[in-house]
Amino acid sequence: MTSTLTWQQLRDLKTSEFTEAGDKWHEVSNRSDSDRARVDSAMSAKLRETQKSESAAAALGKLQRLSRNFQYLHTECGLIRTVLNGLAGDLAEPQNQLKQALADAAALNFTVHEDGSVSYPATEVEDLTGAKKQAPGSKVQGSSRLALEPPGLGAQGQSPLYPGYSGFKPLNPNAAKAQEVADRIARAMRSAQEIDARYAKTLGGLKAEKGLDVTEATLKDVFRDTSDVRSAAATYLGKGIPQDESPAERKQWWDGLSDEQRQEYLEIAPDLIGGLDGIPAVSRDEANRNYLPVLIDSLAHQGGDDAKTKVDALRMIQDKLGESSRPPMFLLGIGDEGNGRAIVSYGNPDTSKNVSAYVPGLSTKLNDEFVTGTMKRAQDTAIGARRVDPSSASIVWLGYDAPQNVDVMSKGDAQRGAPAYNQFMAGISATNENKDPHVTAIGHSYGSLTVGTAAKQSGGIPGVDDVILLGSPGVDAQKATELGVGKNHVFVGAADNDPVTHLPSKSEAALGWMLGGPVGVRVGRDLFDIDNDDVYFGKDPASKAFGAQRFLVDDGPRMIFDGGGFDAHSQYFTPEKDQTSANNIARIVAGHPEKIVREEYR
Repeated sequence: MTSTLTWQQLRDLKTSEFTEAGDKWHEVSNRSDSDRARVDSAMSAKLRETQKSESAAAALGKLQRLSRNFQYLHTECGLIRTVLNGLAGDLAEPQNQLKQALADAAALNFTVHEDGSVSYPATEVEDLTGAKKQAPGSKVQGSSRLALEPPGLGAQGQSPLYPGYSGFKPLNPNAAKAQEVADRIARAMRSAQEIDARYAKTLGGLKAEKGLDVTEATLKDVFRDTSDVRSAAATYLGKGIPQDESPAERKQWWDGLSDEQRQEYLEIAPDLIGGLDGIPAVSRDEANRNYLPVLIDSLAHQGGDDAKTKVDALRMIQDKLGESSRPPMFLLGIGDEGNGRAIVSYGNPDTSKNVSAYVPGLSTKLNDEFVTGTMKRAQDTAIGARRVDPSSASIVWLGYDAPQNVDVMSKGDAQRGAPAYNQFMAGISATNENKDPHVTAIGHSYGSLTVGTAAKQSGGIPGVDDVILLGSPGVDAQKATELGVGKNHVFVGAADNDPVTHLPSKSEAALGWMLGGPVGVRVGRDLFDIDNDDVYFGKDPASKAFGAQRFLVDDGPRMIFDGGGFDAHSQYFTPEKDQTSANNIARIVAGHPEKIVREEYR
């Protein structure tokens, strides 16, 4: 679609008329939503409760259709409002550019013609000898392309040499200025016409047929319409979001928006809000629920094993969101970056006094195991903590790429994940409504290294009071005091049969393998690690030298003799397998660490 917008129309355009029209569409959208709610609650619900007959069932069917029609009106009118607001916002910049160019032309006594060309007057110039000569005026046509050389030179067949030389016309200094003005007009118009055409196409797609019957297929088209509007209004919607500000400043920005503006973001651009630290949990949850089918659809069209793995997991999360959950489930983040992203809270982290955020470790990614296993750990923690203090919530934070294989031997993933975790925790602190919330950072397996790395950054983990390390291969620290919360607030669960908590240090491992493999490793530890308290990423968190608070856990099955493999590494959160550990974690999360059952250092 080609725009016929002229520079005169752009100059005289009153963008406020678009926003005013958008407000009218918004009024219709609101009325439709209110009418839908009235049909559902005041009419359908009462009829369903009081009448049991075929005629009542038929009436309920008609009311359901009426509700669907109102829902369609609510959504489509809201989309039109967003398009009109976006059109007004996006046209403002090229309009300002045009007006400034026209003002400069008037100040220079230039004439702007109907086609956007610019005429400049003749003027008197001096040649190299000082003789005065008349440089004629002329007209130039603007170009929307950026010039690779100074504008105006050669535009009229003029030489850049000084006037006065035989065979050359005198160069009018107004030529370059006129060309520059004409080019600015052309660029402003090209931008405005592209915007105009884009929005015209989007608005055309929102036009419904007369006598429309809102069927299920029609409602599916709302998904496409929303996507089209999101694409057209991307600049307008993204322009005001304080992406580079702190979570506290983002919270302030969000609170300063009107209800209508917030709803516009949640319905049209949920992907911009759902993962933004500093946005309240209820809003993030709504945004991510709205974005979830969009992300699933996008990944499904990509194809390939990786996309299918993520799609299957996201659909499982979608199913869980549709079920009753105890505590209630909040979706605080989703994404397809890297191995996938998912942040899930059990309990509202903004209203709960006690909040924990658990970072999973080795091999964790957005797959079915994450949904059935990793998410359950957060839910078990929330349930246990609520028995101690009902005002508790627990989060699982997959906001980074956990190592999947031999990468576990590197600090890289932890170093990349730590800043993102700290941003998230700063957001939790900004949105929590309690005067002095109690916040716990939990790291399991390699996730403990990520938490430890985050804790060692300048200022530590924002808002965190306690740190729990489970099945840790070390946290790149020699003492608990390095984690910024004091050694009495660092808690460690380490099962004796958990092989990850016994990983030898890098130097021990290297020397040991030189001395003969696993047996050599043990020899190397006996020779060079006198207290046997070094592990792969620093001092063993369960050792006396580290100085944390070790709590009792079940030792779990032995790796080889009991055939347990890594079972002892994965059962810390699970009350069915290790009630003692789960209880201790719950007590710390709920703010009662004095109730934990302690265990001697290694």
